[in-house]
Formats: sequence, structure tokens, C-alpha cells
Amino acid sequence: MINRRTLTKSLGAALAVSAAGGVASAGSADTRRGRYLIRDGAVVTVDKALGVLPRADVLIDDGRILGVGPDLDARGAKIVDATGMIVLPGFVNTHHHMWSALGRNFVADGFPYFAAKRATSTLYEAKDVYRSVLLGLAELANAGVTTVHNWSNNTRSPAHADAELRAHRDGLLRARFSYGHVDQMPRDLPMDMTDVDRVRQQYFAGGTAFDGLVHLGVCVRGLSQSTEPAFFADMDAVLARGLPVAIHAGQSPPRTVDAADYERRGWLGPKTLLCHYVTALDSDMEIMVRTGTPLSWSPHSEFRLGSAGDPRDTLLRFRRAGVPVSLSSDATSIAPSDMFEAMRLVWNTGIPWAGTPSAGLPEVGFRDVLEMATLNGARALGLGDVTGSITAGKRADVILVRANDINLAPGGLFETTLVQAATAANVDTVFSDGRIIKRGGRLVAYDVDRIVRDARTSSLRIRTSAGGILTPPS
Repeated sequence: MINRRTLTKSLGAALAVSAAGGVASAGSADTRRGRYLIRDGAVVTVDKALGVLPRADVLIDDGRILGVGPDLDARGAKIVDATGMIVLPGFVNTHHHMWSALGRNFVADGFPYFAAKRATSTLYEAKDVYRSVLLGLAELANAGVTTVHNWSNNTRSPAHADAELRAHRDGLLRARFSYGHVDQMPRDLPMDMTDVDRVRQQYFAGGTAFDGLVHLGVCVRGLSQSTEPAFFADMDAVLARGLPVAIHAGQSPPRTVDAADYERRGWLGPKTLLCHYVTALDSDMEIMVRTGTPLSWSPHSEFRLGSAGDPRDTLLRFRRAGVPVSLSSDATSIAPSDMFEAMRLVWNTGIPWAGTPSAGLPEVGFRDVLEMATLNGARALGLGDVTGSITAGKRADVILVRANDINLAPGGLFETTLVQAATAANVDTVFSDGRIIKRGGRLVAYDVDRIVRDARTSSLRIRTSAGGILTPPS
């Protein structure tokens, strides 16, 4: 529980974490916003009015996209030569448990995700989550993800919340920080919203934090991890505050989310994000469409953790119903946070199979998965007017992919290339809100060696404390 005594103690620890931070800086020469002209790239805009432009420019000024088209006026702009590259909006990952990013390799045969989480989640100190979130942000940037939903479902203290937020300050990506429960807390105990209110006042009094890049939400446990009275209390508390809410909706029976009941309670709508929901009925999907409730789909996780049902069939039915589907990675110990892999898995499995309930449903296309990984994700986080497509007036979250690399050569259809063949290694340049954070295939806004070194230090301490199969070799 959070009270005045633990709040004071935790804030002191958070200040210590902050003093040790500063791995990235928005004011440094390499990450300052400016005026740039991305010239002569193949531009996949993910804007239905513009489509795919085989050769075009993108003009960026002070973090905003000013124009998209051929032969734009470059006066006063630094030229970024995109010849032989595909230009597209930065990816959006709508469900990522970033506090455990450094635990990606804690799982083993006979020691799966939930066992590893139970063995380690209580051992993360504030400095560990700072290091973990910053590691995760740098990894995302490297793979062209410019917006992430940090689903913080192990916010153990005010110090932990502050540490995660300071990682966001240093990480330079657009994000929703969803404050969550303490992992392994009693099922019948509602979340204590005291620190949510403190965080909102301290960081988000103006609506956003860190130069407009981060906004606040809350993630609740749902009925899979809490009793009905505790869950109802959590939902009432979140909605009373008018904050966006995110809910794990289940990957296997029993079906714990009844969309009709949620609709009656006023819980559904654009500010409620449901994740997984492999157990959804067609009637649930129809209600989601009617209420404008988005879905976050974690393809690797749906297959790995779903113990019943067919994730393929569920996804195809969501699409047939018209539910806005976005893509996500879940935890790093389940799946990579690389949206190229997520897109490829969805495309490869998004086909109907004869003799199954999916027979006759429309298959998922290349353009479909690109929209899921960009614009649909932005809309799911309430940022559809801000990012998700290369559109004049939106913020400049833009990535450049080298199309002449050996695994993409000799070129071809641009959308197909991105989904079918591209990887994080092909990402040459990343603009986040108009700042260059990756250039020439190298992260320029982060001290990568330090991030990795600090993450290793935390990982070894946590593994040593957990013991058993996680004990580091002597």
C-alpha cells in the first residue's frame, strides 16, 4: 500500500535514480529539432488520400511535417538523401510491459513466462525499472518504433513510477505511460490511486509531459488477476478521473470480458483499450465496433499463451466485424518488440483455413498489417491526429528503410518489401518528433554501451536474488 511514509521514502529513491540518469538528451546537438528535407525516397504514407509515392520528398520543420510530394522547396533545410530507401511513418506498439524488458531471457524450457515473472517481479528496484524501460525504448527506436504504450503492470512504488517516467524523459519516444498495479498484490485489494493522482499532478498537469511526448493512462488487472469487487472499484476509480484505461481481455477460457456488460456500465469507447481478447464472441466484436473500442493484438503472445481457440480465426473475425486492430509485442520474454516481425507473423497467419471457422473470411493483406502497425496504433492511443501516417500537419515520426540491403534486394513493391522482408537491421534513419535518433543505421541519441551495461548489472542482481534456474554461472 502507498501511504505518506512510503511516498516520501520512494520519492527520495526516485531522485537518486534521476541523478544517475541522463543517458539521452533532447537538447544535445544530435537530437535537436530542425528543418529537414527527406529527398527522393519511396514514400509509403499510410494516408489513404496520398497512398504510396514512388519518388517523393518529406519536409520537416521543428518537429512537424510541412509537406509531402515530389520536388519540394529545400531552402533552409538539411538534406537527408533517401535515394534507394523506403520512407514510412514510425511504428506504434500498443502493448509493451517495459518494466521487464531486461528480463527477455529469463524464460527456459519448463520455466515459462508466468513462472519467470512470479520469480522476479518483486525483485525489481526503482533503478532496475529505469534501466529496463530505457533499454526497451532504445531497442524500439532501433527497430523504427516511435510510439509505445508502456503497460506498467508492476508499478511497485512511487519511486518505480518516477523511474519509468524519467526513462521516458531520456528515451525521446512518444508514449502512453499506463500506471498499473503492484504485481502479485492480493486479488481482492483494489488499486491505490493515491500515486496516480500525484503523478498526474506532478508530470501531467498540462495534459502531457516531456515536451508533449508522453501522456498518462491506467492499466487495470481485469478479472483474470482480481476479484469482481476489486476490478469494479478499479474501473470506477479510473473512469472518475477521466483517464484512458487498458485491460487484458484474455487469451484462453473462461471468457472474462463480456462486452455487453461493459457497455451497460459505460466502460467501452475510444479511451478503453482491450488487449488479446482471443475469447471474444461475434457479439462482443459488434459492440466494440458500435462503441469505437480499439483492440491491441499481440500476435506472438496470442499463439504462445493462448491455450484454447484459434488466434487466426479470432483476428479474421475482428477484421470482418470492423474492429480497429493495432499491433503490439506484450513482454520481451514472449516476443520481440520488433514490429517487422509482428507484421510478418500476422500476414503469414492471417489466412482462412478450409474446414475451420475461419473458412471464407477475408485474408489479411500487406497494406492491412502496415495500417495495424502504424495508423491504427496511433488511433488506439488517441493519437490519430498526431502520428501514424506521413501527413502534412502531423508530428514528424518518420523512418527510412534501406531497400538495397541484401535481404531486400533487388526491390519490388514497397509495401510488400516492408512486410515480407524488412528487419530492424534495415532501418537507416529514425525521426522521433522531428529529432534524428538513429542515422546511418546507428543509434545517435543514446549511450548504447551504458544502457546495455546497466541493464546487465540489474539483470544479474535480479537473477542472483531469484536463484534457482536463474542463478548466474559463477
